[in-house]
Amino acid sequence: MREALEQIRQSADTLIAAAASRAEVEELRVRFLGKKGELTAILKQMGKLSAEERPVIGALANEVREAITEDIAARTKALEAQELEMRLALETVDVTLPGRRPAQGKRHPFEQVLGELKEIFLGMGFDVVSGPEVELDHYNFEMLNMPKSHPARDTQDTFYITENVLLRTQTSPMQIRVMEKQKPPIRIICPGRVYRSDAVDATHSPIFHQIEGLVVDKGITFSDLKGTLEMFIKKLYGEGTRVRFRPHHFPYTEPSAEMDMSCFKCGGKGCSMCKGEGWIEILGCGMVHPKVLENCGIDPEVYSGFAFGVGLERIVMMRYGIDDMRLLYENDLRFLKQF
Repeated sequence: MREALEQIRQSADTLIAAAASRAEVEELRVRFLGKKGELTAILKQMGKLSAEERPVIGALANEVREAITEDIAARTKALEAQELEMRLALETVDVTLPGRRPAQGKRHPFEQVLGELKEIFLGMGFDVVSGPEVELDHYNFEMLNMPKSHPARDTQDTFYITENVLLRTQTSPMQIRVMEKQKPPIRIICPGRVYRSDAVDATHSPIFHQIEGLVVDKGITFSDLKGTLEMFIKKLYGEGTRVRFRPHHFPYTEPSAEMDMSCFKCGGKGCSMCKGEGWIEILGCGMVHPKVLENCGIDPEVYSGFAFGVGLERIVMMRYGIDDMRLLYENDLRFLKQF
């Protein structure tokens, strides 16, 4: 048994010293010191020894176990140092190489165009205001001259949360809130998200963006509305752009109109963009209805005003020649990086 222990020790020393990886060292540990290892097999035969031999062989077995354990620890440490040295050599950074520029984001087409619109109206003395997207029916409809029985409600499929709470269908409620708190003169634009129950297609979405404007002061006339919007369009599309106004109806303005602009693609000659008409519908507008002014505590005999509303998606799509609104919401970087 003594010879067997010595042989195990010599064999372990040789094999551990030649191990090329920590995995091999672990295999040798199991081979020699594991529950079914060679040293364990020897120790199971201790019962066959005489009382005089047992402590001598036991001490020798412990000595062999400690020697093998030390060899394993030393070889493992040496292999770890070797692996670290190899990693450092492989992962060395060449500090003389030029750095890699991080990917830099760009503003979304919405934000680019909205920034231009804000600059145009700020230059004309307007303030930019924002408000809640979850709105009260009182502000979204009733204060805008649309009581619960008004037929105009049938044309706006609304997301109701409760009977009196809804997702706003336009940013007009902010005009009401401003008129309640601030007396004329008032010059504001209200950009923001609005919600209507529309099926998603190339030109419709249940979530879209509006920019509405409001001016209230003494002596405001339709000519002021026309001049303001004409300047807005010329700033946005160029001095050669022409506008025209067509009579329309909105419950919160009287008189009301739809405004068209000459097609920026063909200059009014007629093309596929304007469907051969030479004109593109761009926004709705009108003089603030006297009832709306009264609802906000503003005397319509003293003050008058005009309001307008335009869809941001429409302007963005016309600006960049985009024919499908869904592209603006899909967050495909291949598309967005073009702008």
